[in-house]
Amino acid sequence: MSEAPVRPTGSAGTAGSASTARPNPNAVVAVLALAGITVSLMQTLVIPIVPELPKYLNASASNAAWAVTATLLAAAVATPMAGRIGDMFGKRLMLLISLVLLVSGSVVAALSDSLVPMIIGRTLQGLASAVVPLGISIMRDELPPERLAGSTALMSASLGVGGALGLPSAAFIADHFNWHVLFWTSAALGVVAFALVMLLVPESKVRSGGRFDAVGAAGLAVGLVSLLLAVSKGADWGWASGTTLGLFALAVVVLAAWGFFELRTSQPLVDLRTTVRRQVLFTNLASIAFGFSMFAMSLVLPQLLQLPTQTGYGLGKSMLTVGLVMAPQGLVMMAFAPVSAAITKSRGPKVTLMIGAVIVGAGYGLNILLMSQVWHLILVSCIIGAGVGFAYGAMPALIMGAVPASETAAANSLNTLMRSIGTSVASALAGVILSQMTINLGGHTLPSENGFKVVMAIGAGAAALAFVLASFLPGRRPADAEPAPETVAEPTAEAMR
Repeated sequence: MSEAPVRPTGSAGTAGSASTARPNPNAVVAVLALAGITVSLMQTLVIPIVPELPKYLNASASNAAWAVTATLLAAAVATPMAGRIGDMFGKRLMLLISLVLLVSGSVVAALSDSLVPMIIGRTLQGLASAVVPLGISIMRDELPPERLAGSTALMSASLGVGGALGLPSAAFIADHFNWHVLFWTSAALGVVAFALVMLLVPESKVRSGGRFDAVGAAGLAVGLVSLLLAVSKGADWGWASGTTLGLFALAVVVLAAWGFFELRTSQPLVDLRTTVRRQVLFTNLASIAFGFSMFAMSLVLPQLLQLPTQTGYGLGKSMLTVGLVMAPQGLVMMAFAPVSAAITKSRGPKVTLMIGAVIVGAGYGLNILLMSQVWHLILVSCIIGAGVGFAYGAMPALIMGAVPASETAAANSLNTLMRSIGTSVASALAGVILSQMTINLGGHTLPSENGFKVVMAIGAGAAALAFVLASFLPGRRPADAEPAPETVAEPTAEAMR
């Protein structure tokens, strides 16, 4: 009797319709997980052809790199905006729009033979990156409480599964078919995911309504693009160059002004008062550290596998072998999703997140000692994958336990953005280290073994930092807050509507 009235923006009719037309939970979870895998596949499909892109697109290597950078920037901008729009006007609607953007971008890239259309296509693909946080938010609205922890852990794991399976699949396609087939494959998967969402996923009636914060969206876009552009291109332009320093300065000024504006508008894009609550703040900070840790491994292991054996530590393997070595990591993440959910239910997501940090740190420590055989790297990637699976399953539970249902998509999207910032910083820092700690082999400059060990040590340090940050989280279980956390009743939440 007490649950229905406290669901934000939900009327009696909303509760009634949910009870009379409850969707099939298994179908909803399977379809949303497939959509998440499809989006993460899109992000890895281009990796095997990155060295060949200058030839394919008749462009310089630095210009061809924009095919990767454009996706990163588009995802950073689109994810928080899509989450907020989903909360306001419908999460399923925004999910479908994201999948349309994915398909459109894939088709444009598949038809491209020059740089500009490729960048446009990859930008459109990046705009679809909010699919996972939107899917998690739909699960909160549509699934029974007892299914939520396991389902959101599985949805989070879809990121790792798609990435792990996408690399060997993309390498195989690139080796045996025309490179355009990679993008046609992405388009086909997007169409399938779109059709299944249309058929099997209902539109949630939990919406906040209101007016979209266009000024806040523009400010956040400029600030994020400036920050991530400086981080991702700083090594190419020079960290002390006027362009890099100017972009960092612009990011600081714009984001500070953006925060000032968001605190004073009645319907902000991001509710900063919610984000500074202890549970949300420390979850997001830990997410940055975990994003750093996860991506550090993605940078180190492929290079170790592909470097020539003459270095004494490289294994001289092909890109296809790299993909096959990395693939078990995604399967481990999927396998540990129910374990993560079980610990979250019994001990709370704080404990699950801390366990994940310990496992990831142990994996990096082991990698410093074991890096001379293929099986060493398979073992390490699986251990780190298990830790990431624990962590990524706990983060949505922590976020949803601290925000009202009407802000779920926006809060989860912001958390996803924090992970992306972590991965961007990891890429930049690892690139600097590996470019400075080098050896000379046959006139070619290659990263040294100690350089890789330093990156792995920093990855372990990032995991330790995530553990410390997680220790500041409150220890209550998410069940204490489901299906409507006590924050729903706070005056600040009510004032937002």
